[in-house]
Amino acid sequence: MSTSFNLAWRLFKHEARRGELTIILLAIVLSVAAVLSLSLFSERLQGALKARSAAFIAADAQLRSDDPINEEWLIKAQEEGLSTALQVSTRSMVFKGDEMSLVDLRAVNNSYPLKGIVNVAEKPFGEKQVATDLPQTGEVWVQSRLFQSLGLLIGDEIEIGDGTFTVTRVLVDIPDAGFSVFNTDPIALMNLDDLEKTAITGPGSRARYVGFFAGDTGDIERFNSWLLPQLNDDLHSWRTVEDDESAIGRSVAKAERYFLLASLLAIVLAAVSIAVAAQRYAQRHFDPVAIMKTLGATSKVIRKVYLFQILFITALGILIGLIIGFIGQQIVVSLVADRVDVSLNVWHWRPLLIAIATGATCALLFSLYPLMQLFSVPPLRVLRKDISANLRSRSIQFVASGGAIFLLMWMYSQDLKISAILFVSGAALVLGLLGATFVLIALGRKLGSGRMGPWQLAWARIKRRAMDNSVQLISFSVTIMLLLVVLVMRNDMVSQWRSQLPEGTPNYFLINITPDIQPQLDRHFAENGVDIQEFYPVIRGRFVSVNGEGVNTDVSKEDEPNREGRRGLGREANLTWSNTLQKENEVIEGNWHGGVDANYDEGWFPVSVEEGVAERLNIRMGDRLTFNVGSEIVETKVTSLRKVNWQTMQPNFFFVIHPEAMAAFSPTYITSFYLPSERKAELTNLLKPFASITMFDVDARINQLREIVDQVSVAVEFILVLVLLAGSLVLIAQVQASMDERRQEIAILRTLGAKGALIRKSVIFEFVIIGVVAGFMAAMANELSLYLLQTSVFQMQASLHPEYWAIAPSVGAVVVGLLGAFGCWRLLTLNTSQMLRNMV
Repeated sequence: MSTSFNLAWRLFKHEARRGELTIILLAIVLSVAAVLSLSLFSERLQGALKARSAAFIAADAQLRSDDPINEEWLIKAQEEGLSTALQVSTRSMVFKGDEMSLVDLRAVNNSYPLKGIVNVAEKPFGEKQVATDLPQTGEVWVQSRLFQSLGLLIGDEIEIGDGTFTVTRVLVDIPDAGFSVFNTDPIALMNLDDLEKTAITGPGSRARYVGFFAGDTGDIERFNSWLLPQLNDDLHSWRTVEDDESAIGRSVAKAERYFLLASLLAIVLAAVSIAVAAQRYAQRHFDPVAIMKTLGATSKVIRKVYLFQILFITALGILIGLIIGFIGQQIVVSLVADRVDVSLNVWHWRPLLIAIATGATCALLFSLYPLMQLFSVPPLRVLRKDISANLRSRSIQFVASGGAIFLLMWMYSQDLKISAILFVSGAALVLGLLGATFVLIALGRKLGSGRMGPWQLAWARIKRRAMDNSVQLISFSVTIMLLLVVLVMRNDMVSQWRSQLPEGTPNYFLINITPDIQPQLDRHFAENGVDIQEFYPVIRGRFVSVNGEGVNTDVSKEDEPNREGRRGLGREANLTWSNTLQKENEVIEGNWHGGVDANYDEGWFPVSVEEGVAERLNIRMGDRLTFNVGSEIVETKVTSLRKVNWQTMQPNFFFVIHPEAMAAFSPTYITSFYLPSERKAELTNLLKPFASITMFDVDARINQLREIVDQVSVAVEFILVLVLLAGSLVLIAQVQASMDERRQEIAILRTLGAKGALIRKSVIFEFVIIGVVAGFMAAMANELSLYLLQTSVFQMQASLHPEYWAIAPSVGAVVVGLLGAFGCWRLLTLNTSQMLRNMV
């Protein structure tokens, strides 16, 4: 074995016994443990959330087709290790005697559902229970609304197409029922083998064929790669759990991006801690390198010795960090197991590889500049301690450090946008802090002169240690900024989730309310202690032209890219009218027509259009829109565009027209109400006098969404605590890095007669000043990061957070001041003789 290796190993064991490696070793341990625990917990939680989300599409992936699913595709999926199931869905009329109703018919095979459960009840609107089987041949399960509208009883027979079926159960819910409240018919579930005898899927039918697939992510991706080239965009659509655009899907996706963000910030914090520790490690070895050079050691030997040293430290730090990170997250998962659906039995290799790569990359790249300084120490330092390294250019350090951080963020996230936002925000903060350093130097020159008190001594030390303080300032500020980003994003997201479903959110909706029974309904519900929400007038109309140019109104193929003519909705729209702007609606362009003058331009009435549909259909302010309502034409002019929060549980509309335009029409109304779970048995009596009204029960969907939001909130809080802990350890490491120089300063001041109280106050005041500046600069950079993240990544409404402009400097002063006092306390309690002996 080489001499360099033996020397490095002996030096490593010697320094390990003396504790010389503690700081850099702890930094590497911190980085690896934080990244492993955060990313492993995030991966496990994301897996659990995706499994929950998969229940809402009844599988990990769906293939929807206008033609029957190719049997060869199903065989290939099974060869890839995937489970499969089939469903055929269509709209059909159901008859019971002279009564009839339109239903959403779902015919499924016995493998359905692959994910999620089918819920049934013993009676209409009764307590749900999990179905252990599916409808047998000749049976059909229907939802409570159909019992209400057709007057059904369990055991009655109904006609679907050419077939007759027995109603054997009340269907409460199926996994892929969808989250839409207002555009669905009651669901009827039957066996796929019975579909043929109904004869409703012949030529011209609107039948939709669905293939369900479930399995490991890798198997799904392989099958996806094989299948996609064979699909026809006009006939097929492939959908995975990641494509879920429901309120639940958006909440889960947003949470996953937050976990990714938090893990990225943990990586940056780890990198900062290693950079600080590596700098201190190199400075402590200036003297040993000078001695070795004096004794004849070549630069090549010295480079090998210290490169081996870094490798030894890195390997040991990674090993300890992996053990601590794994044990830590196992303990946390066990503690939150009753509130968060995370399995201890699921293992992911990616977090392990990322943690190892983080420790190795940070240790090597962030040690590059300190090691180059170390190698350039001249032998003359043996005689003159004021001589340090010959290496002065910091461009290598900036390139290596910046490149390492960006490489790690990109490697972990595989998301260039998030990585770039964080990197640019951090770079802007560093540039701002370099400017702040010059301001501090100038202030230190002024305030550090005159009669020497603790404040003057603190400012004088800031001026004298300008470069070291600039490194501390950057380290503190970056840490505080990252903690603020995680904290504020957590608060904003949880607040947004909670605001979607506050207590008392309506869990039942009523439609088909005619004007003559509306007062009776309102009075009847009030007498039974149930508050009815606002009544919304609704009428079905077809959007037919823009500025006289006809739009495509066909239901099928509305998304076909080569279709001629202007694009339309492709279906009838629910039109409403009001002079009052709905809550959670915001006018972003134009003026709400509640304040528009009633002198309309040649009979064109004001209409407000939702911004998303306006962009999709290329509708602009001032455009004239024509609607066909029955046999009548309604002509409108766009006077405002609205931003709508579609995640609220309330009716929202693409088009809101001025009431005078709809005065000639007789609408039906939509309303909603909240009924506690313990009063659910009262539903039948509440609705018994109103047989023509249809009720939608969304209580189950709301509860499912609340469960996921609660789980995500707990997970977000755990991740916040982990990042706060990592940030605190980085701050402590930064304070510890300056201990050697402070020991010398304090010893000199004590020798010159300075009192202990003066020295203690000056040290605390120095850290308080740095904490205030770091907190203020972090708050400014935090606003930039949040704006970019909220608008570009999380699709949230960006907002300023002025409260943190005051909180961050205050907390920075207190926390950095306390950490400084805590870190220096042992030095401040030593007497002069002890300090001088320690320096020898």
